[in-house]
Amino acid sequence: MLKILCLSVLQFRRTSSVHQRSTKFFALQDRTNNLFKQVYEQKSLKGRANDAIASACLYIACRQEGVPRTFKEICAVSRISKKEIGRCFKLILKALETSVDLITTGDFMSRFCSNLGLPKQVQMGATFIARKAVELDLVPGRSPISVAAAAIYMASQASAEKKTQKEIGDIAGVADVTIRQSYRLIYPRAAELFPPDFKFDTPVDKLPQL
Repeated sequence: MLKILCLSVLQFRRTSSVHQRSTKFFALQDRTNNLFKQVYEQKSLKGRANDAIASACLYIACRQEGVPRTFKEICAVSRISKKEIGRCFKLILKALETSVDLITTGDFMSRFCSNLGLPKQVQMGATFIARKAVELDLVPGRSPISVAAAAIYMASQASAEKKTQKEIGDIAGVADVTIRQSYRLIYPRAAELFPPDFKFDTPVDKLPQL
């Protein structure tokens, strides 16, 4: 099962070389296997389904190997609920006395934009917007994924490659309303958020107000 999960969740780009694919896959598989083995040997998650434990181990391994995935992406390949994976995730971190780096908007930006078919300029703009929004403390308490989605929406709406909230939400795994909530927080300062060299198709004052 773990091998199938690892293959499914990575979904390499066609531009990735065979070597890159195999290296990342085996590193992720080994990390996931080792985590699962440690949990099993410690008997620290008795009563939890093995599939849920394996899914949580994969989520942790993805973050530790530098290929982070969202809970919803793990849910999609494992068919385990987000709630159950989240519970196992917390229990495993506690049981193994390990940790994972905090996720940031940049962890997902490249993949989300690529899956949306957005050009490099829009990706760079969205990355800049998200980073600036965090620096200016415009999105306190908002998840990095929702901030990334809102930044992509703003950057795409300012470009010729416009994407809807639904299109972005489907890729990012967040609801339209979640994107709107984060977007409304950054919209009032939109003029300060774009990189100086961004090529506007739609000026800032014409961006959707939602």
